[in-house]
Amino acid sequence: MTLYSATITLLLVMDPLGNVPLFLTVLNNVAAKRRQWIILRETFIAFIVLSLFLFFGQYLLEGMHISQPALQISGGIILFLIAIRMIFPDHSQDEKKLETGEPLIVPLAIPLIAGPSTMTIVMLLANQAPDDNFLCFIALTIAWLVTTIILVFSNVLRKLLGERGLTAMERLMGMILTTMAVQMFLTGFEQYLHA
Repeated sequence: MTLYSATITLLLVMDPLGNVPLFLTVLNNVAAKRRQWIILRETFIAFIVLSLFLFFGQYLLEGMHISQPALQISGGIILFLIAIRMIFPDHSQDEKKLETGEPLIVPLAIPLIAGPSTMTIVMLLANQAPDDNFLCFIALTIAWLVTTIILVFSNVLRKLLGERGLTAMERLMGMILTTMAVQMFLTGFEQYLHA
């Protein structure tokens, strides 16, 4: 896998554009001056978690006797469920999840950025190129930087695109993620049949 393809894959799975409305909703009750700091803090926490999974995730899988096909299939299912929620959002559930205080780690860092699907992709990349973890780390860093920049300027994006534009963008990203999820599932199933 090349640096370009690894970065694009991670960026699509992190889904910064699709996360803009979710971040704005969760941070709606937080003072405007604190939002930037919270976004930077949460994205940094997500980066640390994903880096740990990149370098040590393989040992975790081996210790739990989880096979590569199982990782692919479960990642595909989780990604598919996330994508379906992006395409068909349940607004009543979103309103219940609103919190009055500052969020810490959950739900912004985990699972919105460093969710199960992103952790799975990071481990898959590390597994596909076990001798080139540095390349995977560079791809992760680039994807994280782009995600952080987009989320830091989420208020500007909301003003430029409006609520309908952001909703349309989130659903489009959901459709792309649905295709990726099905492909991950099929790849895992194919690996299982050959094993």
